[in-house]
Amino acid sequence: MRGIVTRFIQSEDGPTATEYAVMLALIIIVALTAITTLGQKVSSIFTNVESSLPDGTG
Repeated sequence: MRGIVTRFIQSEDGPTATEYAVMLALIIIVALTAITTLGQKVSSIFTNVESSLPDGTG
């Protein structure tokens, strides 16, 4: 049992998996921020286009 614990602690698989998880979390945060910002800009553009079009009641 002691050997298993020692090998687990010395193994670099754990830190590597943790590093990948942190990188993935950062990528997700950046992607969500970019998508949110882009979505707001696109929504603003569509609102501007809609307000500049004739309303069709004439």
